[in-house]
Amino acid sequence: MEAFRQEVRVWLEANCPESMRSAGAEDETVWGGRNATFPSEDARKWLEAMGNKGWTCPTWPKEYGGGGLSYDENRILQSELGRINARPALVSFGISMLGPVLLEYGTEEQKVEHLPKIVRGEIRWCQGYSEPGAGSDLAGLQTRAVKDGDDYVVNGQKVWTSYANHADWIFCLVRTDPDAPKHEGISFLLFDMETKGVSTKPIQLISGASPFCETFFDDVRVPRKNLMGKENQGWTIAKKLLQHERNMVAGMGMRGRTKNPANTMENQAKHYLGEVSGRIADASVRDSITQHKMDGEAFALTLRRTADEAKSTSAPSPASSIFKYYGTEQNKKRFEIMLKVMGSQSLGWEGDTFEERELSTTREWLRSKANSIEGGTSEVQLNIIAKRVLGLPD
Repeated sequence: MEAFRQEVRVWLEANCPESMRSAGAEDETVWGGRNATFPSEDARKWLEAMGNKGWTCPTWPKEYGGGGLSYDENRILQSELGRINARPALVSFGISMLGPVLLEYGTEEQKVEHLPKIVRGEIRWCQGYSEPGAGSDLAGLQTRAVKDGDDYVVNGQKVWTSYANHADWIFCLVRTDPDAPKHEGISFLLFDMETKGVSTKPIQLISGASPFCETFFDDVRVPRKNLMGKENQGWTIAKKLLQHERNMVAGMGMRGRTKNPANTMENQAKHYLGEVSGRIADASVRDSITQHKMDGEAFALTLRRTADEAKSTSAPSPASSIFKYYGTEQNKKRFEIMLKVMGSQSLGWEGDTFEERELSTTREWLRSKANSIEGGTSEVQLNIIAKRVLGLPD
């Protein structure tokens, strides 16, 4: 393995631009897609290098464009990326959510068509799950897909569709048997967002951002070959994908682990509250930050331990709900501490009396509240933990 580590180091030294070896701002995230934009030429080169190497999806099979790495090899790769503080070359719902279930449930034709494009960042995906009348009760969805020749004709509406207005394709839950019990009449479709009859409308949040959309389907024709899995058995795929999504959301709980000393909560607290003998002057804030750091380290070690235990399979378990819930609370708590530290400077929305970082932190605090909703509400996660992890009676 040391030979592989040396190989990774040499490759990263040759291919990771210096400007990509630091944490980027949120607006510098590379999402890929047919109309991809890049914050810099270095960001484009970094994605191209990682995509061609297959290391945007390092454990996916090489025949589908992935890196074909073993669990232990991927551990080394992630360690070396962390050592140089390399930012992600690509952020993608195709990587974190669709790809894993496509590998498990997709046809060979679907894998060959979609997976290499996900790896290289050529197609950007969005998720068509929640509806105005089907949020926590997702199985109550009413978007219909009716067979017509070689197509399904889709009609209905989705809501909270993240970045739907920028996405190229959608993975979408539809009802194909309205007479079946609600969990049993659902199918999983893949289709192009440029298909006639698809439209989106951004939703502005209290934070001022509009990452979510309403998405409408009016007589959208989807080839039947785009059905993933079996008709009316899409709920099984939907649940598995949600577990992958919850693992992704859980990662938000690690956001406080920064390699830039100026951005740590400790240094921010010293900036606003002062310091005594090198320590944060306010003892209660000092205790809160220390406890948050300890919780974060314990969380990171737990994630690593469970990954080690499950390395024989890439499939997440219902325990992903534990990590999603804890990661959500950890991220929310981080911003609560930061607002306490900033005092009245956390009350700004605009104006030159506030630093850009202060305005951004306040908006991120507001955005963090959605962590307890996306990927399944915290109440849903607690129910899953009670039933499927602890085995408690209904």
